[in-house]
Amino acid sequence: MTDPQYIAVEGVIGAGKTTFAAMLAKRLDATPVNERFLDNPFLTDFYRNRPRWALSCQLFFLISRFQQQQEMTTRDLFQSRIVADYLFARDAIFAEVNLTERELALYNRIAPVLARDIPKPDLVIYLQASTATLMQRIRKRGLDFEKPIDDDYIERLNKAYDYFFFHYAETPLLVVKTDAIDFVANPEHFDDLIRKLNEPLSGKTYYSPAGELRSD
Repeated sequence: MTDPQYIAVEGVIGAGKTTFAAMLAKRLDATPVNERFLDNPFLTDFYRNRPRWALSCQLFFLISRFQQQQEMTTRDLFQSRIVADYLFARDAIFAEVNLTERELALYNRIAPVLARDIPKPDLVIYLQASTATLMQRIRKRGLDFEKPIDDDYIERLNKAYDYFFFHYAETPLLVVKTDAIDFVANPEHFDDLIRKLNEPLSGKTYYSPAGELRSD
């Protein structure tokens, strides 16, 4: 695929997806679409007590993401190129990790109905990193509501993300190993990835800072 018009950037908490998506949108002269995670009134409570607030937090995110995707369509944003810092399907990853069996059963009755008319991106970029790297980045940015996040939670999310994207086949996918990449401090890293994006991409492609490019 060349010249994708709708790109979604994904990654576990701390992967740097929002920063990268903003840089990519600017470079491509695209419209940025950012997840409104700070609007979630249950988020701080969730990180303090995940079992107690998981369902409330998850349902708020699900509805908020659905509404934002609907706004993208009704505002005719697809007349221009779009770079979003999330994929709507990510919601199900968090649901699998955080909800109890009964809560997940309820979630799975609601989510598929909302997902029916969600537009699919032309390309998904998955920013992959080790749990140690993700935790280092989370601690470095020092957000108060993220302070209760521990290694075990990020490890579970990381495994769930890897499993999801290992089986992902709905759109072309570029998997970027980011442990040794710093798009902000080293502009050449960003420039090299942009060159890869300008190449035809199909199926699943893996990119590393060493310059390796492999497709499945």
